[in-house]
Amino acid sequence: MTEVVEDRLAHQNKQIVARFLADVFVRHDMSRLDEYMHDDYIQHNPDCPQGKAGFLEFFALVFGAMPDFHYEVKRVVADGEIVMAWCTTLGTHTGREFLGQAPTGNQVRFDVVDIFRMKDGKIAEHWDVADTFTFFSQLGIVQGPADRQRR
Repeated sequence: MTEVVEDRLAHQNKQIVARFLADVFVRHDMSRLDEYMHDDYIQHNPDCPQGKAGFLEFFALVFGAMPDFHYEVKRVVADGEIVMAWCTTLGTHTGREFLGQAPTGNQVRFDVVDIFRMKDGKIAEHWDVADTFTFFSQLGIVQGPADRQRR
């Protein structure tokens, strides 16, 4: 019986995260953030400030720099309170300055794995693993392998 309850919980958590990803990272809709995220949300990405307010602040910068920023969700899997999402991030740096870079017009495409710990039907913690080297090289902040080969 415990396994059935665990499977149901994992399924519910997976659905919540899938809706969160669609609302926030596809539609840029932050209006339901209170439904998705605990007030004491813990962010383990050192580039993003803590809590819901920090999350909103960080993604206002990201969406301002790349107005077409969005996720292509490849897979969402859940095991109890842990939900993992593998996504491809896409966008074009046509908006505001970002990471000290004036708008470049460059397109970005890189993979991210987001790991969420759920509690009482909301996101309590977040970790991520992102291909930031590809991201930074596409923005022109660092030289990528193709840049080095042209020399």
